[in-house]
Amino acid sequence: MPAAQAVSQAESGTALAAVGGLAVKGRATKTGYNRDAFGQAWFDADRNGCDTRNDILRRDLTARSMKNWCKVLAGTLTHDPYTGRSIRFVIGGASEVDIDHVVALGDAWQKGAASWPFSKRLAFANDPANLLAVDAGANRAKGDGDAATWLPPNKAYRCPYVARQITVKQKYGLWVTAAERDAMVRVLSKCDGTALPPQGTASTSAQPPRAHAPAPTTTAPSAPKTTAPAVAPLPAAVYYKNCTAVRAAGAAPIYRGQPGYSSKLDRDGDGVACE
Repeated sequence: MPAAQAVSQAESGTALAAVGGLAVKGRATKTGYNRDAFGQAWFDADRNGCDTRNDILRRDLTARSMKNWCKVLAGTLTHDPYTGRSIRFVIGGASEVDIDHVVALGDAWQKGAASWPFSKRLAFANDPANLLAVDAGANRAKGDGDAATWLPPNKAYRCPYVARQITVKQKYGLWVTAAERDAMVRVLSKCDGTALPPQGTASTSAQPPRAHAPAPTTTAPSAPKTTAPAVAPLPAAVYYKNCTAVRAAGAAPIYRGQPGYSSKLDRDGDGVACE
């Protein structure tokens, strides 16, 4: 069945029907592409004090061993979506788990992202909706491939995989090539009922501990008005020369994103300074 006919006959709201809403164009040049065009890998995009890589490991792995609340030291990818096998992750060990961009950065560059402002590319590269913890070998075999050139070896995941690519491309306004569209239709025609995932980012749930919890508010009887004493303005920034100064100020530990945090104070780069 021709791709256009299959799409037109698909049930509304399914991933197959959504293929018809993607723009179809030729692949643009890859000139100018490099990883840095999408920002630091990995960045604390949601400002929760933890980099995106650890956010996704924490979301996707089970039986985790943690350092503080953020850094994943070990865990199990119970059912790798790309291969279907169980993979044990240990930091510093064999590199068996990667964080994959479901829509690859190089593919995105050639289908619209080259013209984006940097802020949009940074958001795309760190969007949990476009990120999965997966088998490292399968991820590296994929490279910058699209649905026309690479599909997960685990056939049971091909429909959800393509559906996820579609929702990401819709969200960011990326186009597809004719060959890519036809490949998407071929996959989804075998599972026409596959729903289109929501465009919202998948939650990574955990948040950093608060250094100071705000005092609860209560309703009190009105008091006579008095003139408030002058209050000195807060300093524009907080700076600590070293961890000794941090501890002397009673501010340790400091999480990435909190006042006074500096990578110079965070020797192991885990987002927690002066532990």
